[in-house]
Amino acid sequence: FTMVSAMLLSPLLTLMLASMATAFSAPTAAKADIAVVGCGVLGTSLCKQLLSHPDFATRSITAITKSTARHDDIRKQVLQSDVDGDRFAVKTLDDVLEKSSLAFQDVVFCAPPSGFDNYPSAVKEAAEKLWAADKSGSFVFTSSGGVYEGLDGENVDESSPTLDPETNPRSGRMIYAEQEAVALGGCALRLAGLYTLERGAHSYWLKKCQETGVQGREDGIVNLLHYDDAASACLAALKVGPTVNSKRTFLISDGNPTTRKGICESALKCASYSQYAMPRFLGPEDGLKGKIYDGSKSDDALQWKPKYDSFDSFMTSC
Repeated sequence: FTMVSAMLLSPLLTLMLASMATAFSAPTAAKADIAVVGCGVLGTSLCKQLLSHPDFATRSITAITKSTARHDDIRKQVLQSDVDGDRFAVKTLDDVLEKSSLAFQDVVFCAPPSGFDNYPSAVKEAAEKLWAADKSGSFVFTSSGGVYEGLDGENVDESSPTLDPETNPRSGRMIYAEQEAVALGGCALRLAGLYTLERGAHSYWLKKCQETGVQGREDGIVNLLHYDDAASACLAALKVGPTVNSKRTFLISDGNPTTRKGICESALKCASYSQYAMPRFLGPEDGLKGKIYDGSKSDDALQWKPKYDSFDSFMTSC
């Protein structure tokens, strides 16, 4: 072993040590892993769809929550008799983040702003710490169509102006969170008003506003989307992958806007709500009418269409 040999080995040793340091410090992903951050109604539906979809049959899914309070309930809702339970896990965000070497090929962030002191920072942290560094998969952030500026009957699409985040702090949290996701190579799905049979504006207005009335004009425009369809849009974004979705914003709705009165009329056709009366609408009649979502470009890009093409069709089939 000569001095020359040592000199030749030294650069090689340095390179090896540098490679080892990188390997131990950078998050690495098991290529089959998908993380769903936030496992409420939307996240639970997404986990169920991912586990049962043939295109994701080899993928494992981790639902990530803030606490363990609902873990048993989430497992019961997600796991069905024909689903391989070994492919599904529920963990807390703290547990996952403590394992710095753990990362996921795909991440869907669908936790609402209410659970975070600084929502944009939480989205950024998830993209930086949970999403695999090679970004061969997708980071999907679920936002809201409420960020759009149009308020008086205008059509809005993916490129329409948004509200000023400084003067509209509630929408601002969502807008800044979108910016964090998109800047890091992810995408944002701006969702219409979400509903199920039991959840949504229809349930609140018919059950809670019989005496007090509903704020807003009866012909005010409302854009809707079933929770299961919101979840399937997230799944579609994962399917098309980053070559289509990276750094883009999409608008997702059922494509059939209705009105406040129309929502109640449709719900009253369902046996679950037939005992209620049409509530009063308090106006003012010259108030702003709302906006009409046009997500046709997003539908085409994601190769997606809703199962429930209107709120009325859902309510008449329930």
